[in-house]
Amino acid sequence: MDPVSLPITTARLTLRLYTDSDLADFAAMYARPDVVRYLYEEPFTAEEALAALQRKAGRTAITADGGALTLVVVRTEDGAYLGDVSLWVTDGPNRGAEVGFVLHPDHHGHGYGREATRALLDLAFGPVGLHRVVGQCDARNAASAKLMTSLGMRREAEFVRNEYVKGEWTDGLVFALLEDEWPQR
Repeated sequence: MDPVSLPITTARLTLRLYTDSDLADFAAMYARPDVVRYLYEEPFTAEEALAALQRKAGRTAITADGGALTLVVVRTEDGAYLGDVSLWVTDGPNRGAEVGFVLHPDHHGHGYGREATRALLDLAFGPVGLHRVVGQCDARNAASAKLMTSLGMRREAEFVRNEYVKGEWTDGLVFALLEDEWPQR
């Protein structure tokens, strides 16, 4: 695996590591019920946001042994905080990982989530050298399923009532993509 050069820039976005200066934007986004609706967490308190930001800020590298990378997504033209994307190794010997993304609802519908996740997949199948990347979402989260499909990820599974989350049984969808299926590699 090659070292990752950060930040990553796309046509409209900059993806970089989290810093302490991101706390206010991070806390405001993750305090929203509509942001965490399909996540395991409840809306964050100020203390929970600080702890979560510190965890995400510690995800700085993908290595041959594993690791995780979480990057802040900001709009390059004005520095607006849009959310974050993550990549973490789930199966080192088989070069497998999972991708995740959370985008602030005020910025939905502009293609930012797709652009940021595409950049992360370019990294995964390029310098990081992964073989397979999966993405999972709550089956009710049509926007996440649509994003993964738009990136060429194939829907591989639907798990019916497989997790008890926030007081209810939820269905889960699993999407996947192989390195030789990624057109940008």
